[in-house]
Amino acid sequence: MMLILPMGLIATTLAIAPVRFDREKVFRVKPQDEKQADIIKDLAKTNELDFWYPGATHHVAANMTVDFRVSEKESQAIQSALDQNKMHYEILIHDLQEEIEKQFDVKEDIPGRHSYAKYNNWEKIVAWTEKMMDKHPEMVSRIKIGSTVEDNPLYVLKIGKKNERRKAIFMDCGIHAREWVSPAFCQWFVYQATKTYGRNKIMTKLLDRMNFYILPVFNVDGYIWSWTKNRMWRKNRSKNQNSKCIGTDLNRNFNASWDSIPNTNDPCADNYRGSAPESEKETKAFTDFIRSHLNEIKAYITFHSYSQMLLFPYGYTSKLPPNHEDLAKVAKIGTDVLSTRYETRYIYGPIESTIYPTSGSSLDWAYDLGIKHTFAFELRDKGKFGFLLPESRIKPTCRETMLAVKFISKYILKHTP
Repeated sequence: MMLILPMGLIATTLAIAPVRFDREKVFRVKPQDEKQADIIKDLAKTNELDFWYPGATHHVAANMTVDFRVSEKESQAIQSALDQNKMHYEILIHDLQEEIEKQFDVKEDIPGRHSYAKYNNWEKIVAWTEKMMDKHPEMVSRIKIGSTVEDNPLYVLKIGKKNERRKAIFMDCGIHAREWVSPAFCQWFVYQATKTYGRNKIMTKLLDRMNFYILPVFNVDGYIWSWTKNRMWRKNRSKNQNSKCIGTDLNRNFNASWDSIPNTNDPCADNYRGSAPESEKETKAFTDFIRSHLNEIKAYITFHSYSQMLLFPYGYTSKLPPNHEDLAKVAKIGTDVLSTRYETRYIYGPIESTIYPTSGSSLDWAYDLGIKHTFAFELRDKGKFGFLLPESRIKPTCRETMLAVKFISKYILKHTP
């Protein structure tokens, strides 16, 4: 009997075939005025558009670049509507399934060795956290801060000297499941920090005087789902009351003006805010950990993709934070430093005016809690690949981002009490 049960469970899981995206397209449209912006909103009412940028229909505005995915079946109708209304558009991706497969364009170096040039699934990331602890016991420890709805562990890696309470920076990756280049950066950071300690002057100084807390994958269940069932999945995997739709957008679930931006209350939408602030196990585990370490955490950095931006508060208001000038200065130099490696251009500014208004974000929550240096990176690219950045671009993305993160860390070390 014991043998039958797991097989039954396996059968149920396997019964859901992975979603395929054959001949699905990603359009880029730039509405010239409000009338054209409304046409896109109307199209979204009658067609299933998956907004890649901005994150939801209601953010669409005149003169904004809008990227959305559309099924093969609906793409013809969408194209005709855009043509009829003389709207300027281009097709960024002609066959999404093809691009998904083309992402994996880096050959495994050595089988069994963790690769920083490839996207790694959750199983590999867990094994990697253990390996980092074994390899650098004096510098790396793993803290389980909670678990997910599907009972996967939420691990934070602490990098730095053991048992010393010093200034710390908290970084997280992968709050949105489909943004794979984000967890790739967290792995790269840990690898570089441990590998270059004692060799690189800046990294040695940072680790001698501060700690880093790294949450390599915030949205573990969603990340697993994006690997096994639906590459375009964004939310977590919690069940919603009175709805057959699954998942909450963890980056709308924080108690930072939660639910103040309209249109985040539909459980079927990708930006669903959840039933209450911190309703999600992942959000709660994260906020509890931050609160309990508040006296040491001096900066919070979260990594997303895509669009090449460095953002700071606020998202829920156009009001600028009191230390706005300081944040803008750090962001400006950070983006300048980042561009020195490959001339990759980032823009920077407050979330609300630089990307689009958001409520309930981790960035605003951490800032309002008292962490006065909070930043969000929107990593590469600007839309050619969108969420499907090829593996061959992981290392360049990580290398340039590392320059900015080191600069921010040095600034925090020097300028925070």
